[in-house]
This record gives sequence, structure tokens and C-alpha cells, in this order.
Amino acid sequence: MTSPERERILVVDDATDTLEVLDRNLTSQGYQVFTAQNVPEALRLLEDTQVDLVITDLKMPGASGLDLVRYVRENLADTEVMMITGYATVEGAVQAVKQGAEEYLSKPFTDEELFLAVRKALDKLRMRRATQVSEDIPSPHGIIGSSKVMREVFSAIHKAASTPATVLITGESGTGKELVARAIHYSSPRASPPFVPINCGAIPHELLESELFGYVKGAFTGAATTRAGFFQTADGGTIFLDEISETSPAMQVKLLRVLQDKEIFMLGSRKSEKVDVRIIAATNKDLQALVKKQSFREDLYYRLNVITIDLPPLRERDDDILLMLRHFTEKFAEELGKPTPSFSDEALEVLKNYHWPGNVRELENVIQRLVVMVEQDTIDVKDLPALMRFSPKAQGFERTLAEVEAEHIRNVLASVNGNKTKAAEILGIDRKTLREKLRKMEESQ
Repeated sequence: MTSPERERILVVDDATDTLEVLDRNLTSQGYQVFTAQNVPEALRLLEDTQVDLVITDLKMPGASGLDLVRYVRENLADTEVMMITGYATVEGAVQAVKQGAEEYLSKPFTDEELFLAVRKALDKLRMRRATQVSEDIPSPHGIIGSSKVMREVFSAIHKAASTPATVLITGESGTGKELVARAIHYSSPRASPPFVPINCGAIPHELLESELFGYVKGAFTGAATTRAGFFQTADGGTIFLDEISETSPAMQVKLLRVLQDKEIFMLGSRKSEKVDVRIIAATNKDLQALVKKQSFREDLYYRLNVITIDLPPLRERDDDILLMLRHFTEKFAEELGKPTPSFSDEALEVLKNYHWPGNVRELENVIQRLVVMVEQDTIDVKDLPALMRFSPKAQGFERTLAEVEAEHIRNVLASVNGNKTKAAEILGIDRKTLREKLRKMEESQ
């Protein structure tokens, strides 16, 4: 294992052999290690060197490890502390924790116990730093993220922007597919002409054709004038077809024709019209599975799937969660004219480890509610939505599938303050299906 950030660790112990062992073991893990044999020596080093973690023995001649812990806590807010000792007493552990030591290890301990304690302490520091306001939040193309999986997405955006090829963006609901589509458009030679986003699932099937391709006067009852469609509006630019999986078989045929011939037919017209439009499509469903079920045309799938960008769910994006938490906290605090609240280490741990079924959209909703409702300066675990707090029942495997689904639906509804439209979008179902599931849940209670 290596530590890419090369975190700095100061080890303080009056025993030379202990210093040598800890130095060797931690250096092998990629950390930059400094050593001191007493507290005064450690303080002199801390004056000139910024370290991420101090590991100190408790019992030393002169000033003790507790004195060093107190000094670090009072003067070095951006440094974590871990206590080690051969005098394993409850009182010693309590004192160390009260003074601010993040971890407490009693000798003898294994290498793995040491590495685990160090990682836990540094993880807490990294989480806290990620939510501080001192540095700019990385947001390539206006998309917040610096994790490995998102760097791969940014690379794919760059490649897609340099070609006119059709792009298919896949990913769970709430992962930011439209943001990626916009990034491709505004990074491409088509940046000046319009970017036109369409949610195919939000427009009734019988209206989608006239919305996309327009209609001529008299095409149907109420068509008093000729009206251009979204494809004409996007001419020269990009049209983004979100929820492409929700289109009808008849519409899929028409979209295939546009991709093949670069022309459209306005509703009620027999004359084709050429359009120069790049198509970017998106879906939160498995199109290959839909092709196998014959509910999505195979030829259209292959026409759309020239370049594929798969957006990872938020739970797979490492510390991006903390970056977005910081962004949304600052954003909503500024909108409300309130000081930006901080988060306790325990709250950060819960938020980072939560499953986030609604992804970025759910995170934004949760943070907005916290900033609005919490009045104190620090947001703690007790302030988080109930669904995020530890529940023994939630960890078990004895529940039926219906019980798990019902709990998930209730949790998602709670995360969006009962808004059924938003909840249905997060769940990947329509409002009618959600209403039916809620009715069945009420009947089963």
C-alpha cells in the first residue's frame, strides 16, 4: 500500500527501539515519518514542520504525552493525534480521548492494528479538510469531483467533445447526466449554437413527436399555426434526449431516421427538412436488457451507442461526497444569509458512508434541509435525517423484499420532504406506480 498524498507523521517516544520500528513500518506504507524522543524535541519540530498526525507515547520523562496532546489540540487544529502506551488503563484511555487523541493503542499491538488506527485518524483529517472553505472546489466543466472514476468521466467528455459522434450517457437517476451532456456541448465546436435538453419521459407519447419535430398548420385540431420543434431549435447545436428508454416504438423509428438521414418530417408535412444536430441521449436503464426484451430497437441502440459515458453513483466516488457537501453547504448558507455551518467528524462519517440512492440530487436536498433547519454552528449526527442514522434493523437480512422496498420508498420520500414527483424520479418510476406502491404499503400496515 502507498499513500499518494505522502501524509506526514511525527512519532514521539522515549524508547529508541520503538521509534525505529514505527519509523520503518510507517515508511513502508508510504508515509513521511519524523521522530522525537521527548515532548520538547517534538515541539521544536512542530514549530518548523507541518505534520498531519502525531503519534505519541503516554509515559515519558518530563512532559507527558497528554501535555503534547493538549498542545496540538490548542495550537494545531489541522493535525490529528494518536496515543500509544504500555500502561493500558481505562483512566489513561479516558484522559487521552478527553484531551483530543483520535485513537488509543496499547502496547503490544500488531502492525495491522497500527496501520488501521493511523488510517482512521488520517481519514477523519481528510474528511474535515475536504469540507473546509480554504481551497477552491475542483469542478471541471462545472461538475464537482476529483475522484479517479470522475477523472475518467472528464477524460471521456474531452474525447467526446472533439468528435461529432452520437453519445449515450448511462447512470443512475440523480448522477448528473445532463451536466455531462452540457459539458460535451460547451466544450465542442458546437458551443455557440443552442443546447436543447428534452426529458422524453416527461412528455406524453402522443405529444412527443410534435414537440421534437414541430407541426404545420392544420396538422391536427388546434394546430392554428405552423410551429417548429426542438430539432429545428437545436439546428447547428446539440439536442439532449434524456430518458430515451421511455420513447415509444413508433418514436424510436423516427429517431432512427433522423440519425441515419439527418432529416425530419414535421407533423402534417410530406416534405423532409434537413437538420444539423448532434444527438446526446441518456438513460438510467439497461438498454441492452430492453433490447433483449424487444422493448427498445436494437438498430437504434447501436446508433446511439457510438460513444458511451457511464456515470458512477455517488457512493462510488470517494471523497467527492465531501467536496459536494462543502459546495452545497456554502451555496445554501449564502442564499439564506447564514454563516456556513461545519460538520462533526461523526456526521461526516455517516454522510460519507451512506448509500445515497438518490445520488447528487438527494445529497443536495439533504444539505439544503440541514442548512435551513439546523440553528447551531456544527451539524451533528442527531441533526441528520432519520434514515441515515444507524438502525440495527436496517443492518439485518431477515426482512422480506417488500419490507426493504417499503423502507427505501419511505426514506427517499423523507429525503425530498414528501415531494412525490421528485421521489418517483429518484426511484426511477412514474408517479402512478409510486402512488400504487404507497397504497399497498398502507394496506399492509
